[in-house]
Formats: sequence, C-alpha cells, structure tokens
Amino acid sequence: MDAVFDSVTFNALSSALDGLAARQRAIANNVANVNTPGYQAQRVSFEDALAKSVAEGNGHVAPTTKVSLDPTRLDGNNVNLDTETLSNIDTVLRFQFAANATSSQFSLVRSALGGN
Repeated sequence: MDAVFDSVTFNALSSALDGLAARQRAIANNVANVNTPGYQAQRVSFEDALAKSVAEGNGHVAPTTKVSLDPTRLDGNNVNLDTETLSNIDTVLRFQFAANATSSQFSLVRSALGGN
C-alpha cells in the first residue's frame, strides 16, 4: 500500500497541488495589495523543478516564491490586475485537473482494495 502513495505519479500530483495552492495564495496576496505603495507582486514557480523531479523518478518538489521583477508604477507597486486575473484562471484550471487526477488515483486504490 505504501508503494501506491509513494509512486512518482502520486508524488507529482501532490507536489503540483501544493504548488498550485501556493500560487493561489500569492495571487490573493497580490490582489489584496494592489493599492499598497511599494508592494512587489509575488510569483510562485514549481513546474520546471517538478518536470525534472519526475524525470529523475521522484516527483517531490516544493514551490518557490520570488518577488516579481515586473516594472513598477510611480508608487513602487508592480501588481497588474490583468496579469493576476489570467494567472488565477490558469491556476484554477490546473488545480481542477490535478485534483481530478488525484481523485482518479484514489478511485483505483479503492477498487483494488475491493471498495466501491
């Protein structure tokens, strides 16, 4: 049973969900601070590290959060609501896909154990 929950697929899906949740939190912080002078937008990345980890047969990665280097307004803030909106839509869709894939993995385990 441990092998199922420590497979590359399960690890990668779990890492993807963690990374996407971190991205959602960063987007929420960015939007909440759109009018805060000097606030620098946060960007979360994990996809390249995840692809490398999967290729190495692991699937475990942690997301990294960095300050955006996008140009700032006169007040020093660089949050762009258009960018945040598009990023949010993309992130929500990716999260739904990963959550559905994770649910499918659990359904396979449940079937293998003789459950419904």
